[in-house]
Amino acid sequence: MSGTLLSLGHGYSARALARLLIPQGWVIHGTTRSEEKAADLAREGITPHLFPGDITDALSDALSQATHLLISAGPDAEGDPMLRHLRAEITQIAPRLKWAGYLSTTGVYGNHDGGWVDESTPLTPSTRRGKWRVAAEAEWQAIPGLPLHIFRLAGIYGPGRGPFAKVRAGTARRIIKPGQVFSRIHVDDIARILAASIARPDPGAVYNLCDDDPAPPQDVLTHAAELLNLPLPPAEDFATAEMTPMARSFYAESKRVRNNRIKEELGVKLKYPTYRDGLADLLAREQENHTGS
Repeated sequence: MSGTLLSLGHGYSARALARLLIPQGWVIHGTTRSEEKAADLAREGITPHLFPGDITDALSDALSQATHLLISAGPDAEGDPMLRHLRAEITQIAPRLKWAGYLSTTGVYGNHDGGWVDESTPLTPSTRRGKWRVAAEAEWQAIPGLPLHIFRLAGIYGPGRGPFAKVRAGTARRIIKPGQVFSRIHVDDIARILAASIARPDPGAVYNLCDDDPAPPQDVLTHAAELLNLPLPPAEDFATAEMTPMARSFYAESKRVRNNRIKEELGVKLKYPTYRDGLADLLAREQENHTGS
């Protein structure tokens, strides 16, 4: 199976999906805000479109040719940026799309003091960004005829987004907040789950994307340091640690996210079911790249 995917806000997760689809014969169009990133996309075999901005003839053609739509751009206080610019065009093509996917966040569930949540849990976000996401999900769900699937992503890590650089540099800190726990997902597993959904569309479905092992953040840093045979990063109490407002906001919510639906409905077997599996892979890739350079 192949098709033409239009990726709105073609970022880290979307690029991982493209690496799976392009060898299967897919045509990928991706929007980006930056000319530098557009050049990177072109090198990866993706047709880039600078956007938001003017709706060029090339982007109009991509909209008309798309069989699949992926939305990765994050919302802001005014709502979803892609719908702000393209609502009429997307509404027009919605009924003939085979699949559409919106990348949301598990932040929509809010704080559960370390308790478990699943896709049926009420949406009670406590952060500003979480509330924006709930509103954006509803905006996309309201488009008539759009075969929408919502993917709620836990904390994303993968190549270039792991803890090793900070641990090596000595800038990592183990922020200790009793009871704090996060769920995570390796970017390669995100791509595999999206590909599984594309192969088995179920419009209206909502999926949590996370691994099997929610864990305190300090445990991940501890394991990273052990893999590198380096000293443990210093421990700091959350209450007194110096942190940016953005960093502190991540600790406002604590929950464990269930992922049964991706396994039962999409038949997904995670490649990296725990952060230990994922970190071992990242380190192995780093060592291979170093050896090959």
